[in-house]
Amino acid sequence: MSFASPLFLWYFLPALLLAVLVLPRSWRNGIIAVASVVFYASGAGAFTLLLLACMVVNFFVGIALEPSEWDLKSKRRRKLLIGVITFDVGMLVIWKYAGFATQQFDYFARIFGGDFPVVHLALPIGISFFTFHHISYVVDIYRGERPALRNPVSFMTYIAMFPQLVAGPIVRYREIADQLPQHRSHRLDDIAAGFPRFALGLCKKVIIADSLNPMVEACFATPSHEMTFGVAWLGAVGYTLQLFFDFSGYSDMAIGLGRMLGFRLPENFARPYSSVTVTEFWRRWHMSLSRWFRDYVYISLGGNRRGPAKTYRNLCIVFVLTGFWHGANWTFLVWGCYHGALLIIERAFHLDQTPSSRAGMLGRRLLTLVLVVFGWVFFKAPDIGHALTMIGHMFLPDFSGLTDVVSAALTNQRLVILLASLAVVFLPAHPVTGPLIESSRTRPATSLRIGVMTAGIAYAAILVANGTFSPFLYYQF
Repeated sequence: MSFASPLFLWYFLPALLLAVLVLPRSWRNGIIAVASVVFYASGAGAFTLLLLACMVVNFFVGIALEPSEWDLKSKRRRKLLIGVITFDVGMLVIWKYAGFATQQFDYFARIFGGDFPVVHLALPIGISFFTFHHISYVVDIYRGERPALRNPVSFMTYIAMFPQLVAGPIVRYREIADQLPQHRSHRLDDIAAGFPRFALGLCKKVIIADSLNPMVEACFATPSHEMTFGVAWLGAVGYTLQLFFDFSGYSDMAIGLGRMLGFRLPENFARPYSSVTVTEFWRRWHMSLSRWFRDYVYISLGGNRRGPAKTYRNLCIVFVLTGFWHGANWTFLVWGCYHGALLIIERAFHLDQTPSSRAGMLGRRLLTLVLVVFGWVFFKAPDIGHALTMIGHMFLPDFSGLTDVVSAALTNQRLVILLASLAVVFLPAHPVTGPLIESSRTRPATSLRIGVMTAGIAYAAILVANGTFSPFLYYQF
């Protein structure tokens, strides 16, 4: 079930909000937990059993991991932590990477005249996200940052909460632990604050991202021998905008839904295409993922406390994992290594600082954007060869124009939306639209809220009714 589907918008969400609004406050977590399992089961089917099994293991292990004054240095807790993390990562590796790994073994076996059985497993929806939530839960308990949950309903509410279950934001346990007790009183206020944020995300997704999708797909589906300078740049820029509006739109919808249910989920985007450096880009793009890797991988490896060489090593490890976390394909690994290399270069040559002059800032901002656009080609392309072909044509201007297929996909409506969405590249870094529309009471913010909730949501609803929406891009991760 998608946030942008008629089933969710016209039946599931109204019924859930009505139940949360009229039923006793003490039922809130139970209502959300049951609704979340139903939401997940509608798309994942039998994989719901896998989610529930992982939750059972982590729930009981979390209680056993809680430190006490009698065994603060116990090796038992450390072994138990390693064991449950191995279990969580093992589930992720089996379901997400077994097919990819066996394909590589088969490739090398064929070189020597043999073969290797290839495993074909369907990918459970949201497994990358709920695995990271489980790891955050047990690690935060082990470190003594938050106590373990004794109430299985509260635990299920955290792990399976449907706004963030399938595609984030990745909510670290310590960020939400204090919100799980059911002290909520102003339910109408929460709904009033969260709905404009949800509406903003829906408009981003349905009006902009889905409109750009056919054009982007046509560009990336262009055969190598037909690729041109115009097709390559149109596809790369189009995907850069589509991915931002699709994923940030999902995050806005998730944060808005969470607020309507009484939870404050962490921000995930802060105008990343306004970044002056690649280092700053990663502070603004998919921020919940960056924070997760920082807290549970980078700092655990030593961070930047042990000299430049080990700092660069730690960055390499983090971005190799970041790349493979997004998908079992060499293109994601190349994308992760590419960004890791850019961060190391900026740190090594002290280029991660904001230039003092306005001209320097504009130049670095343009350079950062171009580097990010090149990276997205690897992220989107079906294989490395196709990505290199597109990037090669981006460096070789020609006068071939667009192919017939791409020209047909680039309708006047999509061209207008493409040019209008480019405004996100030229806007200043602050303020960020999502938090502004949710919490600010200034006149511009109020006008924006009214516009989104009248014209924007009405047009988006028409598009949804016509069946023009498509799955969120991050559902595949």
